[in-house]
Amino acid sequence: MPAKTMAESRFYSPLKIGLLIVVISYFLFTFHAMFTLSWIGEWEYLGSSALRFWIFVTDISSVVGLVFRFIASLIAFTAIIFYFAKKDFSKPKILRILKWILVLEAVYWLGLFVSGVWGVLPVQLGGSGIGGTGLQFNVDLLITTGIPCLVAATAIPIALFKLVSKLKSNKPGEDAIKWGLIVGTTYIFVFWLNNTGMWISTVMLKGTEYLASHPENLLSFGLTTIGLLTLALFTTYFTMRSIGTVTLEKLKLRTLGVIIIALGLYFFWNYLTWIFFGKPELWSGWYAWLLGHNLDLWALSLPFVGLPLLFKSQTS
Repeated sequence: MPAKTMAESRFYSPLKIGLLIVVISYFLFTFHAMFTLSWIGEWEYLGSSALRFWIFVTDISSVVGLVFRFIASLIAFTAIIFYFAKKDFSKPKILRILKWILVLEAVYWLGLFVSGVWGVLPVQLGGSGIGGTGLQFNVDLLITTGIPCLVAATAIPIALFKLVSKLKSNKPGEDAIKWGLIVGTTYIFVFWLNNTGMWISTVMLKGTEYLASHPENLLSFGLTTIGLLTLALFTTYFTMRSIGTVTLEKLKLRTLGVIIIALGLYFFWNYLTWIFFGKPELWSGWYAWLLGHNLDLWALSLPFVGLPLLFKSQTS
């Protein structure tokens, strides 16, 4: 084999191709969400003035955050295309690009803070229910919006900003690896909290018959409430055991690959559930969330990165 062909073969590794696919998925899902404008004016048809106000401010704050994620995805997409075209990027340049992406991603999550505040307000202030005597709370809004958004808007940005501060080309990678793993663990916990809240809300509205009559729903419910939590706890254990790892070569890449594959397959399975089993009587708040409002559905492409890690040499 000619030397140039061999060099190109080594450059186009399965892991790099997997990263390319994930970045493209991240960009396309964000692009679609950014330019889906059906939300504009939805507050105008609501009766309560308080509810109109909160829908308006939460929509605006979320979209402002989405703009930052869109810029992050555009930078990531442009950078990886240039990387494959030039077949070379210096480490300092990669770190600068990565820092910008992480900072913009953190600001995206900060945009959900207003939604979290609205979700924990009593109905008399949030306009999300019928107020009586004394403070009353909308339990559905609390578990689907209030708690998940507050946790996501605080925990993820803190972890991301801390990771950015540790990404330094002239220092060992121990702290960067530690905070990278903490970021991943935080994301999984947030995914569990968010999706579990949506499933519980759906069962509260549809009843347990919605699970018993549709095995695919029961499986999805179990994978969400128990499966994602188990994955989050295992990732926490892996992160704690990996603290002190100085280089990526010494990290247990196969275990990391299993975690990434499991997370990606969770999103992929739920997406396929509607494709193969979807029908009018199956539609619910869960599927409206998953297919219409879930901005993290791009994670279904993660197995393309996880699979190469299962077979990647520790010394490569």
